[in-house]
Amino acid sequence: MSTPPLYAHRLGRAYGPDSSATALAGSLAAGVDGLETDVCATSDGELVLLHDPLLTLGTTLDGWAHQRSAAEILRARILDRDREPTAERPLTLDELLAATPGDLPIQVEVKAHADPELARHTAQILCERYRRGGERRRLELISFHSAACATAAAYGLRSRLVVWAEYAPEALAAWAVSRGVTGVSVEHFLLAPKLVAVFRLAGLSVSTGTVNDPELLARVTELALPDAVCTDRPAELRAEALRLEEAPATSALLDAEPAPAAPSAGAAC
Repeated sequence: MSTPPLYAHRLGRAYGPDSSATALAGSLAAGVDGLETDVCATSDGELVLLHDPLLTLGTTLDGWAHQRSAAEILRARILDRDREPTAERPLTLDELLAATPGDLPIQVEVKAHADPELARHTAQILCERYRRGGERRRLELISFHSAACATAAAYGLRSRLVVWAEYAPEALAAWAVSRGVTGVSVEHFLLAPKLVAVFRLAGLSVSTGTVNDPELLARVTELALPDAVCTDRPAELRAEALRLEEAPATSALLDAEPAPAAPSAGAAC
């Protein structure tokens, strides 16, 4: 079974701090099918790559991203997983696009804590900036906020709603199609053939994440054959998945009974 396209989650957080230049360099060097990152709007209408709108959760700054200017945020330092400051500063979406091949797909997840209007505003900034250029062909807006996805769809940009529950999938699919949303991202622990069939029947693409284990990747591939899988470690996961796929064939050869030896020329008939 072939491995689905692997997208580097937070630009590849196995290779560096979240959505940092080091993480990006590691993913590009390792080879990746696409990138995923989070974006927050600043007070002056910029788009910065931050997983959390509350700045204390991921940077040396305090307050909320939308209350700070881009210049202030870019002077901050990204925290590592132990919440220690690193040498890395946040990137802007413009910087990410300039640093990557023009044909590499990028999923941009709009973040806005409990604020649908801010999510819509962030999506609008993104759409206004990129809807006319060549970058729109490789950008896909994703979000937990339906307002952000509907806004992107209204601008003609691809959008994907993140799904955290499996109830009423028909209603969700009908809403997505009516708004022009083109896909859903289903958390891997919710994936089931029936759920995926509803979305696919409606013409929606299905992706999943965050998957870092080869056995888990094999399971979601078997259940849903997703159009893309987000992972922190794309290069390693691809290699491990290939070894796992080859293992049954190797095991079968080792377990097979040896063929009987051919009789020698002097053996009795």
